[in-house]
Amino acid sequence: MSGIGLDHDGHGRGLGSVLSGLAVAVGCVLFLGGFAWGAVQYKPYTVPTQSMSPTVKAGDRVLAQRISGGDVRRGDVVVFQDDAWGNVPMVKRVVGIGGDRVACCGKDGRLTVNGTPVDEPYLHGTNPASGTPFDAKVPAGQVFLLGDDRLVSLDSRVHLEDAAHGSVPLSAVSARVDAIAWPMGGMLARPSGFQALPGGTSQPGPLKLVVGAVVAGAVLILAGAAYGPIASLARRRRVRAAVPAGR
Repeated sequence: MSGIGLDHDGHGRGLGSVLSGLAVAVGCVLFLGGFAWGAVQYKPYTVPTQSMSPTVKAGDRVLAQRISGGDVRRGDVVVFQDDAWGNVPMVKRVVGIGGDRVACCGKDGRLTVNGTPVDEPYLHGTNPASGTPFDAKVPAGQVFLLGDDRLVSLDSRVHLEDAAHGSVPLSAVSARVDAIAWPMGGMLARPSGFQALPGGTSQPGPLKLVVGAVVAGAVLILAGAAYGPIASLARRRRVRAAVPAGR
């Protein structure tokens, strides 16, 4: 009786142990690597005001990808900090970059960039793109920023009399909002209204890959850790089934 299935089970236990250990090791690499990658690429930020509603609401926790000024594109929702704006982190949407002429509003109430009307479906309400008209030339190395709720947002329009005509330097931009983490709102879509302009729009960051690595790592760790108890239970059942009745 003691020799029933020893060779087969012994081989199975060895191979299974190796595979389960490998799964746990690879899972740890993916899980910890994903978190490390995410920490390098992203920083969390709590939106303080309603100025970006309905895209991002006050109190929302967002994940913002760390970027340099050269990565900024029209349509990006960015985190920036500038002395002229109170030297506190703020979230606004880039609607103009260096060399652009940004104005509002055209006959149809839309924002124009270099004379081209821009569709902005993300705006709060159905009002014109700005309650007050403006026309600004963006200096080189600067960006022009507006909130999505143009009725309440204190943005580049209130700084038009500044030396930079309401714009802020690219160096003031530290991150681009990629997703709403809480309440879970998913990835922020890149606005199609700016795609036809030179430079187009930015591409989403690697957040989906980061999350995928963390989830895959967790699954592998759990699967590898579960192998031992499951295999042990299966062996006991086989042994019991192989024992003749009455023994």
